[in-house]
Amino acid sequence: MRARSLTTTLAFAFAATTLAVFAMVGSFVYFALERQVRVQDDLDIVLAARHTRRLAEELQNFADIRRFNERLESQVLGNEALSIGIADASGKLLLQHNLGGAAEGLTPASARVPAAARITDNAIFAATAPDGDPLRILAVDAKLGDGTVATIAIVRNMRDRWLLLDRYRDRLHLAGVAGVLLTFAIGYFLVRRALSPLREMAENAAGVTVDKLDTRIAVEGVPSELEPLIVSINGMLAGLERSFQRLSQFTADLAHDMRTPLANMRGATEVALARPRSVDEYQALLASNLEECDRLSRMIENVLFLARAEHPQFSRHMREFEVAGELHRIAEYFEGLAEEAGVHLTVSGSGHLRADVELFRRAVSNLLANAVRHTPREGAIRLVACADAAGVRVTVENEGAPIDPLLLERIFDRFYRGDPSRAGGPASGSSGLGLAIVRSIMELHDGRVHAESDARNTRFVLSFPPQ
Repeated sequence: MRARSLTTTLAFAFAATTLAVFAMVGSFVYFALERQVRVQDDLDIVLAARHTRRLAEELQNFADIRRFNERLESQVLGNEALSIGIADASGKLLLQHNLGGAAEGLTPASARVPAAARITDNAIFAATAPDGDPLRILAVDAKLGDGTVATIAIVRNMRDRWLLLDRYRDRLHLAGVAGVLLTFAIGYFLVRRALSPLREMAENAAGVTVDKLDTRIAVEGVPSELEPLIVSINGMLAGLERSFQRLSQFTADLAHDMRTPLANMRGATEVALARPRSVDEYQALLASNLEECDRLSRMIENVLFLARAEHPQFSRHMREFEVAGELHRIAEYFEGLAEEAGVHLTVSGSGHLRADVELFRRAVSNLLANAVRHTPREGAIRLVACADAAGVRVTVENEGAPIDPLLLERIFDRFYRGDPSRAGGPASGSSGLGLAIVRSIMELHDGRVHAESDARNTRFVLSFPPQ
């Protein structure tokens, strides 16, 4: 199913709104005109009835009505829609003008205005002529000079008013239809023009490909309502570019690091197969290959951990623990490795931390293993915990060669090779991912890790936010 056009939808919305407004305004004007016409016609009827009754009351008898009929009929002359009829008490017509077939039964006693009563438009009633024309009638009694009562009926044929209102209504309908069509056309044009920046955005976005991730959508000249959207899209494109660059670099570094142990195993195996070897030589080859396999396993395990840590649903088991106690346990685990390397481990400080204990141990262990590798014999490694209002800080400090200040931030990148002595080459047994894992663990805890180095010591500081 094809999606609806936003331009057409908005144009239809404008047209529907215009139609609703036209309908309300047209109805108000139509009914206001109808009421004004009726009020004016009723006023004419009332005035004609009043004048006719005043003239009739000046007459002596029914004979005078016939004698002065022209004078009485003059009250409705000049308006072809007005008619007059005067009847005696028995209903016999004494005078009629323009009444036609509507003369009979037009003056029921219940609808007459008594001779002494004031004539108002409230006494006017509606009726229908035999030919179907609508009528408005006012019947009043007039007392003659001899005491007899004559009934005067003023009749207004409303056919011309109906025709007038019908034509007016038709014109309103025509104007409404024309207005709706015009509004739709103008609205379609204006909306299409107003949405042109969106089409330009779509064209620019279509130019973003894998080879052109640095493409950005121009913000200049667009409506202010679209600026937040464009800024968000550009931010998303920048994030995608950075992620793709990291992924490309990560893939290249991973391939490079995996190629080294594979090449070592392949080379050693080819040399061993070049000629018959002794059992000791084959055992040495297998031991070397086993070391390279262990290195590959650690590398794969670390890569999988980093991939899982970046997933939003990564599971953490948070609990509160005493930091110094965990540091002592980690130091005891590394005691044998430290003695073999000829370095001394010390633990100090205190504080409580709420974190994932396993991840905390892994982060500190990675830093401690890195420190053991780069501390000279007879050197010292210090594990220090400190808790204050700013949070909990765990410092792993070791003696040894300083790190170039330009590399202090980059050493946490995956597979970064800056200082060969700290790069985690084959001899070091490191996969080159230890510090990257530490940074990922700290990000999972909303903390940060940074390194400091001077001529004597190098410090890695884990900063946990306050609880």
